[in-house]
Amino acid sequence: MDQTFSSRLAQLIHDDGLDRLQLKLNSFTTADVEAYLATPQRIEANTDALAALLSPVAMQYLEPLAQLAATLTRQRFGSNIQLYAPLYVSNLCANDCDYCGFSSHNPIKRKVLDDDELDAEIAILEQRGFDSVLLVAGEHERKVGVDYFINALARCSPHFSYLALEIQPLATEQYQTLVAHGLDAVMVYQESYQPAVYAAHHHRGKKRDFAWRVNCPDRAATAGVDKLGIGALLGLADWRIESLLLGHHLHYLQQRYWRSRFSVSVPRLRPCAGSSIEVQAMADRQLVQLLCAMRLFSPNVELSLSTRESATLRDNLMALGITHMSAESSTEPGGYANPQSALDQFAINDGRSVPQVVKAIKARGFQPVFKDWQMQW
Repeated sequence: MDQTFSSRLAQLIHDDGLDRLQLKLNSFTTADVEAYLATPQRIEANTDALAALLSPVAMQYLEPLAQLAATLTRQRFGSNIQLYAPLYVSNLCANDCDYCGFSSHNPIKRKVLDDDELDAEIAILEQRGFDSVLLVAGEHERKVGVDYFINALARCSPHFSYLALEIQPLATEQYQTLVAHGLDAVMVYQESYQPAVYAAHHHRGKKRDFAWRVNCPDRAATAGVDKLGIGALLGLADWRIESLLLGHHLHYLQQRYWRSRFSVSVPRLRPCAGSSIEVQAMADRQLVQLLCAMRLFSPNVELSLSTRESATLRDNLMALGITHMSAESSTEPGGYANPQSALDQFAINDGRSVPQVVKAIKARGFQPVFKDWQMQW
């Protein structure tokens, strides 16, 4: 029996399952939403409740949703907001994906950081106060594979206490090797949980293998990775369907791998080189709805918000469930020491410096945290 999420997802969406989910989302009434809001303890780990809170009719209840989400977040996480930085090490990619600036079809300059360049990036991030770093790369196993990341983790470990990877999905044994060399977390975003949508946007390369990607968190958890990050790329398809399937994935992982911690990201599509796809826009109010619904559905999950979003929106969303934020980010390899915008994966929206983000966090009554065990600033 297949014990991976792909089998669970196949059962959920077989035949006309996606149509049934869409009908379900559209069938909730105000009475349904009010009943859940009146007894919020019924929402936790309840995918039917999550569907109700993601439904179109629930948009009428943003204020009570926000109040409940804010209260629950403070109960579980206090006033802390953890700060982290992405560290892009390569934009080489063997995949052709029509929404990404690193896609193999884009005629951009390709770059893989050598040791000296990596050390320069590390020095800048350390000077800015970061202690949690996310190493990011395009997917190119031959030139930027496990051996490269063993070396990168070794160079980062003396400077940062928490190291995460957002790279190509690996085999269980490869994750075990990286855990032994200091890996703490794996972020792998499915982009779309709908196989037909996924196939339409991934044209060449190993990333076309939907099941290999969607089962990646299973392999990482089995390998003993401390934290698993999942998400969907909002804008490729209907955000409500994608968010509901994301919730099902999170619920599955939390039930099966209860020793692991989990984070959820909600990235919205941003402009990038070489992409002209039609975006299914998600309004700011809908992003608020998603964040609040996810917090009530999973009170202990970490919710992360990157510099894809504007400074104003990020500031306003702090109180509604966000626990992790990036600051003064670069999305290009070598972008901290030697910025060249032509190498970006996507356009940054919040370009504030670390001190400016810290000031904004404090101004709203929250505590910026760079280390789990030591406050800075």
